[in-house]
Amino acid sequence: MADLEFFFDPGCPWAWVTSRWATEVSTLRKYEISWKFVSLLVINEERGYAANDVYHPMIHGFGLKALRVASAARAAGGNDAVAKFYTALGTTMHTQKRRDGLDTDPHKYLTSVLSEYSLPTQWANSFEDETHTPLVRFETETALSRTGKDVGTPILTFKPGTPNEGSFFGPVIPRIPRGEEAVKLWDAVEIVATTPGVAELKRSIRGALDFS
Repeated sequence: MADLEFFFDPGCPWAWVTSRWATEVSTLRKYEISWKFVSLLVINEERGYAANDVYHPMIHGFGLKALRVASAARAAGGNDAVAKFYTALGTTMHTQKRRDGLDTDPHKYLTSVLSEYSLPTQWANSFEDETHTPLVRFETETALSRTGKDVGTPILTFKPGTPNEGSFFGPVIPRIPRGEEAVKLWDAVEIVATTPGVAELKRSIRGALDFS
């Protein structure tokens, strides 16, 4: 049983920062992370987008394509394959800010990422494979059933499958905590997430993103 279920959309830079914090803690505490899918495109189906919003429908659409590839990776190599794919894509897309072709030729972009990180390039062929979409939808609905619908990504479930299971959206953090700071934040968020009845703790001011 994993210590944490981490629901991510690959297109979200905030989820990427939080994921690197979670992986930092996993190495320090020997925790196991189960990587799960949550699609911002699916979440926004009911909400819709502003008429003049071009960016978010595009990046959320790419996120769904990438999640289909992640699903193919899971089918081929399990949770570890998903972790490797997400690390490859997130490093390229967010940390290195290499996005040329992401919107115009996603298959070529995803193939290039897989090739660069010595991962099977055939996974990219699943970017439009609708047979993977029901799983993405199912895991998205699972995540939202734990937190409520008025959230985004990432969604974290601490101690999944135990009596102390608890889920929260976030934390939304602008930079990656390391070392003792990472563990301190983990402990604080885990306490809040697994405390019955705690529903919301929020502020809207965010710092500038820093992927270092």
